[in-house]
Amino acid sequence: MPIPAEAFFLPPGTAGTLQSRIRSMVVQGVLAGRLRPGDKMPSSRGLAVHLGVSRITVTLAYADLVSSDYLSARGRSGYFVSDTAPRAPEFPSAPARDEGVDFAALTGARFSKQARLAKPEDWERYPFPFIYGQADPALFDHQNWRACALRALGRRDFAALTSDYYERDDPMLIEQVLRSILPRRGIAARADEVLLTMGAQNALWIAAQVLLGPGKRAVMENPGYPGLRAILEPSGTEVLAVDVDENGLPPERVPAGVDVVFTTASHQCPTNATMPVARRVALLEAASRQGFVIVEDDYEFEMSYLKPVAPALKSLDREGRVVYAGSFSKSVFPGLRLGYLVASPSFIAEARALRAMVLRHPPGHIQRTVAYFLADGHYDALINRMRVAFRRRRQVMEEALAEQGLNMAGQGGFGGSSIWMRASDGVDTETLAAQLRAEGVLIEPGRAFFHPGRASRQHYRLAYSSIAASRIPEGIARIAQALGRMH
Repeated sequence: MPIPAEAFFLPPGTAGTLQSRIRSMVVQGVLAGRLRPGDKMPSSRGLAVHLGVSRITVTLAYADLVSSDYLSARGRSGYFVSDTAPRAPEFPSAPARDEGVDFAALTGARFSKQARLAKPEDWERYPFPFIYGQADPALFDHQNWRACALRALGRRDFAALTSDYYERDDPMLIEQVLRSILPRRGIAARADEVLLTMGAQNALWIAAQVLLGPGKRAVMENPGYPGLRAILEPSGTEVLAVDVDENGLPPERVPAGVDVVFTTASHQCPTNATMPVARRVALLEAASRQGFVIVEDDYEFEMSYLKPVAPALKSLDREGRVVYAGSFSKSVFPGLRLGYLVASPSFIAEARALRAMVLRHPPGHIQRTVAYFLADGHYDALINRMRVAFRRRRQVMEEALAEQGLNMAGQGGFGGSSIWMRASDGVDTETLAAQLRAEGVLIEPGRAFFHPGRASRQHYRLAYSSIAASRIPEGIARIAQALGRMH
């Protein structure tokens, strides 16, 4: 039967080109069963007039649908829904069910109860997003990333795109990590000492699973990365929180009898403190003396633009006691979900076997795209552009904070993309964050960074990775005004 043009409409606000939106509209109609095999589609001219688009746009969409076997062209008769078009499976409607299993009791809510940073999914619509870890599209190299991704989709790289590597990684990306990334941290490694991961979080999880468990003891920094605590506490590991100072984790405060020490030496999370070389050496000496392993989360070393970056703990390691975790999430974009572990071959072999049980390996296309992005020099150009922008934003933020009289709790001397703040006594920054959100300002309350038994509600973090420099002064002024009202 003929389908009238009036049966189609383009919802406002949907993403994509007009051609792709028309194609999607027809595909959804076919899969939903509204458009049945043999139904005659409106003419390209009639649908174009109805939708208010050019005829060529509809013609191109129809041609694409023919190539995908959703439509068939019958000479001068027009376009019809194909007799062999894909169809959605037909299932009976699911009956209403009573929840017969108390999964909260069964699982103990070991994972969902962990404290985490709450970040709104629609953060981009807020005019003053002082939140950490999001990419700024104004800084990203869209054109060259797209070119590398298209290159990785080519016939020449078909095997890298489609193959199951089993436990292996893309040798091209491993070579780039060994030659381009690790040397700038002073680390010399071999291919059997590197494992790719699905970001730093996955790297930390793998390290914890391999090294820890019930009966083991681990040290984490306080305040420290909440995602690490969420990994350690459900594992049965005894977690010991060691307070950091202006130079990061003090080695003399590490208690005896621990198995693993986790540290963010280059840019302490969240205070941005950088551990001096002498303290790094002292921490390695303590590890040798007391017999513990160090997991070094070097999550933001590229963002050292105020002073030259200090050498990684791993570069000073002479006994293989350091497991090094790095990530492309902060330097490229967080949705990439690609990181790496560097450690002794025996550790990497165990970690590789664990990764194979869970996810085999990161997607081949992502690995090859990043390999090209590194090999062609686009990564270094992106890092340089980000350093220049972050240096400017930090300067603007420090000036705005000084003008408003707000207190920095941890400035950090090497750079980074955030500043650790402290409100006056009696101020609950979670309440502050809720009030500011209503005014278009997003901040990160600090309670989640602290050990539950020693939590502080007066700290908060302000990041400048995804906010333009021109917006920073007004955003800081709104924070100061909200704090003034709370006093």
